[in-house]
Order: sequence, then C-alpha cells, then structure tokens
Amino acid sequence: MTISAILQGKGREVIQVGSQESVLSAVRLLSEKRIGCVPVVDDGKVLGIFSERDLLHHVARDGAAALDRRVGDIMTAPAITTDEKTPVIHCLSLMTKRRVRHLPVVVDGQLIGLVSIGDLVKFRIDSIEADADALRNYIQSA
Repeated sequence: MTISAILQGKGREVIQVGSQESVLSAVRLLSEKRIGCVPVVDDGKVLGIFSERDLLHHVARDGAAALDRRVGDIMTAPAITTDEKTPVIHCLSLMTKRRVRHLPVVVDGQLIGLVSIGDLVKFRIDSIEADADALRNYIQSA
C-alpha cells in the first residue's frame, strides 16, 4: 500500500500558490476552495507549505499587517515531502512525528499530488474493512 494507490483514488490535481503571492490572496484561495493548506511552488519546485497554522501564527504576532506580506515570507519551509512509492504507514508515521497534516508528493523534483492525513487514515480504514470482509467470507464459506 503506497501513496500511488491513494493518488489513483483521489487524483493528482493540486491547488498551489507562488511564493510572491500575497498572504491575503492565498487566504482567499484557501477560503474559496475550503482547504487548509497549499504547497508553495516556484518554477515547478516545492519550496514550502502555506497553511492555516502559518496564517494564525503570523496574524497573532503581526496583526492584520501579515496579510500584506508575501506567502514566501511566512510559509513553513522546507516542505516535508514524500514520493509515490512510499508506504502509507510510513507517511502516517512521518506526519505524526513531524506534526504535519499534508505531504506534497514529489517525483523527479516535480509536484504530482498532495495527500492529507485524512486521505491516509481513510485508506487504512478502507483496507482494514476489506480484510475483515474477506475473513468473514472465508469463515462463512468454510
């Protein structure tokens, strides 16, 4: 069970922002798309992640002036990334240890997807339920 299986199910479209965009613009995008973070990408390379946590931290420190700053100034960098061959359980462990909720999926330096902890947990639950169903069917047919 690798990240590739999750991307096959959810797709590879990733909403992203550039490092030079204003924080206000990125916040509007988060609100419009009803998402919690976006990868920050320049020239196809993932530089960091801009999340609700970044916004809260900087608004608490700088007030409304934080909205006028560039995303690249307040993003979390460098981004913690994974690739599509990484096992799901490894990514769950990584996310728990590093206290992150999203991992950009990068192959050959290019962003090909984004997985959330919710995606990974759902995949694991679905897998466990499928195994349980298979065991029940096996026992009932014996």
